[in-house]
Amino acid sequence: MTDGMAVLAVTDVRVTRQGRDLLHDVTLRVGAGQHWALIGPNGAGKTTLLSLCGALGHPSAGTVEVLGRRLGRVDLRELRQHIGHVDPRHRMLADNSVLDVVLTGITGSSDPVPRWRPSTEQVARARDLAGSVGLEARLEARWSVLSQGERGRALIARALIGEPALLLLDEPATGLDVAAREHLLDVIDELRENHPDVASVTVTHHLEDLPSSTTHAMLLRDGRVFAQGPADDVLTSELVSGAFAHPLTIERAEGRWLARTRRST
Repeated sequence: MTDGMAVLAVTDVRVTRQGRDLLHDVTLRVGAGQHWALIGPNGAGKTTLLSLCGALGHPSAGTVEVLGRRLGRVDLRELRQHIGHVDPRHRMLADNSVLDVVLTGITGSSDPVPRWRPSTEQVARARDLAGSVGLEARLEARWSVLSQGERGRALIARALIGEPALLLLDEPATGLDVAAREHLLDVIDELRENHPDVASVTVTHHLEDLPSSTTHAMLLRDGRVFAQGPADDVLTSELVSGAFAHPLTIERAEGRWLARTRRST
């Protein structure tokens, strides 16, 4: 990827399913080191757009270029190896250990691949990444006994082991209590500081779930872009209220956002 090229370039995209547009005329450009949030009500098109960013499907119209390669002209399976995807709904067949889960990020599989053995260097990297998200003491713990917060952090380590240029986070704070959420967001902020060239896109319903390192935001409504740009320009009371069709007051304190219903006086 050459200097100045977008990590992700979505241009005039439309996605139609069963005669209905899930996305219409959506354009998004993500540069290296930028951290975007996709925000909007249920049905706004956030998950559909994230699936295109992750090379999990093709648009009905328009173009999507991920890491300089256009969907429709590239092997999607190979391209996905360069994208880190964090989905709290990640499914696996076996009750794998944390170490095994992180290592599946190399093979791109849900479970360890039979007869595949990681190298000594790969195991060492998996251990280091697990330690970087606070799981150094949980390497042998099985998935079934992990808390939701621990699972989320393990999936972040899994996504990073392939050294991706693009990291996608699909509602990473889903199901977490407030302490686990804050721990996870602290981990994301720290990882972004330690990996300054990695770009990311985070889908969330809740502004409170955004880490303070968020740089840009896109508001979606009914499959269309309602607003996009630098986070402080987009995550305003007026624009967020319009996107959600509800009067909201948006505040930012110590880098984090808070939304509440605007009370009439």
